[in-house]
Amino acid sequence: MEVDFAGIKVIGFDADDTLWVNETYFREAEEQFAGLLEQYETKNKIDQELFKMEMKNLELYGYGIKGFMLSMIESALELSNNEVSQATLSEIMNLGKKMIAHPVELLDGVEEVLETLTQKYRLIVLTKGDLLDQERKLERSGLSRYFHHVEVLSDKKEANYQNLLDHLEINVKEFLMIGNSLRSDVLPIIQIGAHAVHVPFHTTWQHEEAKVDTKVHKYLTVSSLKNILAYL
Repeated sequence: MEVDFAGIKVIGFDADDTLWVNETYFREAEEQFAGLLEQYETKNKIDQELFKMEMKNLELYGYGIKGFMLSMIESALELSNNEVSQATLSEIMNLGKKMIAHPVELLDGVEEVLETLTQKYRLIVLTKGDLLDQERKLERSGLSRYFHHVEVLSDKKEANYQNLLDHLEINVKEFLMIGNSLRSDVLPIIQIGAHAVHVPFHTTWQHEEAKVDTKVHKYLTVSSLKNILAYL
């Protein structure tokens, strides 16, 4: 599609699955979780019930690994009718701890893109998740030096974006958001009048999936983060 980013001054980046790998580790943990509970239910049923539990708890715990851990524990108790062993609950806790401690794996071309764009634009990070975990990942990533501001949001809805842009005194017409989620990084940004680039990741949490009418919502999709350099 035809895009015009000539007026862009500030670029926002999502973090998880845009700058570094994240969702892959959740899928791996879900596989192991299902294995721990295979005596109680089928894998498909366990996956379904865990997702339902995550959605039920989202308002309480928010996004991130800690909320995921708590949902796994609660799901294990329900699926086992409270018969799951203490040893299994400990293993479930360890699944979450391993996720938190996992080394940060940058996606292809991230540093090259940031190094190039920081010479011309003000770059910020706008991500969801647990504050401590996201701060830790950013520090481990070695990317902090490229960003003027980092914001960990409780959610990424239109009001969240608009309030933050107003607070940072960023003109919405001069703002571009780059991320892997249509639901969180593209649609709400377009709705408030800013620009968006969608960089799909090979694995997407079903809560972040969305159907988009491209005749109504105009945004750029690129297969790799490096490809945005042709437009900026």
